[in-house]
Amino acid sequence: MEILSAEFVISNTDYNKCPKPDKPEYAFIGRSNVGKSSLINMLTNNKGLAKVSGQPGKTQTINHFIINKEWYLVDLPGFGFAKASKKSREEWEKFVRQYMLNRENLYCIFVLVDSRIKPQKNDMDFIRWLGQNRLSFAIVFTKGDKLKSNELKKNIALYETELLEEWEELPKCFVTSATQKRGKYEILEFIDTINKGVS
Repeated sequence: MEILSAEFVISNTDYNKCPKPDKPEYAFIGRSNVGKSSLINMLTNNKGLAKVSGQPGKTQTINHFIINKEWYLVDLPGFGFAKASKKSREEWEKFVRQYMLNRENLYCIFVLVDSRIKPQKNDMDFIRWLGQNRLSFAIVFTKGDKLKSNELKKNIALYETELLEEWEELPKCFVTSATQKRGKYEILEFIDTINKGVS
């Protein structure tokens, strides 16, 4: 798949106000500062599509983008170390989970994790919640260019080992680097395959 157009549609905090669910939708979420905006901009060939910030917690709404007039890419608020009040974080978590549980055209949730660090409790708790609610997801290891190949494989193996303690099979996984455009083709082809299956 080649992305020819990527346009902002709407931002809100209420899934009922999201665009009409008549196109396939894919959401991106991860801990604050995991590199989500950089990844979205890399995938869409648009450096300014998602707001990139050195300050964690910049994304605070459900942000819809229409891709090639055919499907929606959704940028969701991060979780974890955002410099925001506990009340604000709880509100984000509430409307994000409502969105994921009720959005009928949401075909996959891409969970971004930092490939440089070992599995974090909040990442694993969130992945576990997705599984308990039978939501389709894939894991995206970001910042893959920051590690040597053997270190990267070791960290990914830690995730796989922990996941296999509770899961019979592993979810789809991608290794990415926004600066090297690594993983771009694989993720877009994965989305394209799903789109073709539901069209």
